[in-house]
Formats: sequence, C-alpha cells, structure tokens
Amino acid sequence: MITDSTPIVLGIETSCDETGVGIVRGHTLLGESLASSVQEHARFGGVVPEVASRAHLEAMTPTVDRALKDAGLALADVDAFAVTAGPGLPGALMVGVAAAKAYALSLGKPLYGVNHLAAHVCVDQLEHGPLPKPCVAMLVSGGHSSLLLVPDVASDVRSLGTTVDDAAGEAFDKVARVLDLGFPGGPFVDRAARDGDPAAIAFPRGKYADGTYDFSFSGLKTAVARWVEAKERAGEPVPVADVAASFQEAVVDVLTHKALKVCKDNGVHDLLIGGGVAANSRLRALAQERCDAAGVRLRVPRPKLCTDNGAMVAALGAELLAAGLPPSELTLPADSSLPVETVTLT
Repeated sequence: MITDSTPIVLGIETSCDETGVGIVRGHTLLGESLASSVQEHARFGGVVPEVASRAHLEAMTPTVDRALKDAGLALADVDAFAVTAGPGLPGALMVGVAAAKAYALSLGKPLYGVNHLAAHVCVDQLEHGPLPKPCVAMLVSGGHSSLLLVPDVASDVRSLGTTVDDAAGEAFDKVARVLDLGFPGGPFVDRAARDGDPAAIAFPRGKYADGTYDFSFSGLKTAVARWVEAKERAGEPVPVADVAASFQEAVVDVLTHKALKVCKDNGVHDLLIGGGVAANSRLRALAQERCDAAGVRLRVPRPKLCTDNGAMVAALGAELLAAGLPPSELTLPADSSLPVETVTLT
C-alpha cells in the first residue's frame, strides 16, 4: 500500500547517451526529465563514449532541477537516491555515480547503486503495478538482447539467454546505416518498414531453432548488407521499405519465438518486454499475437518508459527500499560489465 509517507526516490540514469532523472513514490511516477546527446553522436553513426560523458556532466544539474520542478518538489523532499551503477559506458556511468553520491552525501540520504537491466524490468510497475512473481523478462536494447527469469526483481533475477554477438538494437543501427536511414536506427527502420512487405526477402533467423535461449543478429545484419550491395552492384534500385520490413520481421520473429519458448519451458504465464527496442511497433504487435495464442499475459511499458530514463532507476531504488535491503556504500563503484544477476551494489 502506497501512502503519503511512502519514501520519495530520485533516480539518475547515465549508462549511455541519455541523462535521465526520475522521481517516484512507490509505483507512482511524480516527475521526470531527460537530456539526450543523440544528435551529437549521429554524425558518427554511433555513440562516442567521450562525447557522451561530457554531455552527462553538462546536463546533470539542469536535468535534476527540471525533474524536481516537474514533480513540484524540492531536493530536500527526496528520501533516497538511486543511480545506474552498471552495465554501460564506463565514463558515462562514473558521471552519474559521482553526482548521486554528492546528492546523497550532502543531504545525508541513502544511496542505491542499481543494475541498468533490472531497472528496465522494474519500470513497468510504474504503469501496470506490481510484477507477477515469477515473470519472464525480455530486454532488447542497443547493447543487450537478454531473456531473464525474474522471481523477485529486488533480489532474484536470473539470466537464461543473452547476446552472443550483435544485440537487436545494434543490428537495427547497422542496417539503418546500410539503408542510409539515420541514427539511432530503430525508429527509422520501424517507420520505413510500415510501407514494406515483411515477406519480400527471406533473411536468415540466427539461432532460431538451436534449442538455446541465446540470440545472434550478426549474421542477419551481414545478410542485409550483402543483399543491398548485390542490388547496388547490379545497378538496380534498393527497395528500402521491403528491406526494412523483411529485416525487422526476422528480428522480431526470433525475439518473440525465444521469449515464448522460455515461458513455456519454465511454466511462466507472464512476459514483460523492456528496453529501447520494445518501442518497436512490429515487436509489440507480434508479441501480443503470439502471447494471446499461447495464453501468456504480456506487459510492455509505453514507449517513453522503454528507452533509457531516470524513472526506471528510481523505480528499482524504490523497490529495494521497500524490501528493506541495505543501501550502497559511498565507495560504490561504477561497473561497466555488471552482471544482471547483481541487482544492486552494496
């Protein structure tokens, strides 16, 4: 039960190219703010770590101030702080961790260093309420394609499948570059695919039927590039919409197939999808279709909560606080390779 005495948690997210700050009370989002440096990276076709770190440093204080204003709160009203401690870009993580330590120390409030991936799972509670125990979570983002069994998001997250080469988001970025669509690739490919035929080109489904829960999209990305190159060498026009739709269909086919396999094999009837690629319209539609057919309940946050944001970090911090778990020490490090099983660093 959430009351006016439920602690207010401010979360800071700086794992990649977006400075996110969110403020929650229990499962209620009070305020948020986001500063993105994506346009600074677009001309390079990918995120430049040093540019991202500098952008976080410059955006941190204004973004915190905007989130507090959005919530109608003062900094002194915050009861605890949470920050992404990993995984992510080392320099970017260090900016967020240092800022969170400064805020927590200056106010004498507890600090929770949390796992970015577990936070993507937890953010759904801000929209759909407490997570079923257990549930299966599929996280699909620029750097991760993961399948998790989640008995308890505050203390027990288990990795069942992961990326062995390119993650889904990386493949979207690289295919968008091949098609000259723009960066980041996900939204551009999604839009282009709406005018295409998903069955026009039979692109490969890597690791579809290998019996594992792991993902491989490197071969698919290469197949798209080779197909486009062959068209260009032959002097033929490239049907961008058909290529985008066929590529996208191959990705979401594999993702949803594996996710439903995990649910079936583990006797779990609730599937959560999170991460930036979860905003993809075809993924959401196919996942709903296949979940309905399999009798699995599907939960997907609204697109704004799928991408990196401070609300997800605050949500996980609030969950840890409610569970009575100890806060992190002020010696908290930033861990760029933090495993998903480590929900919080103490």
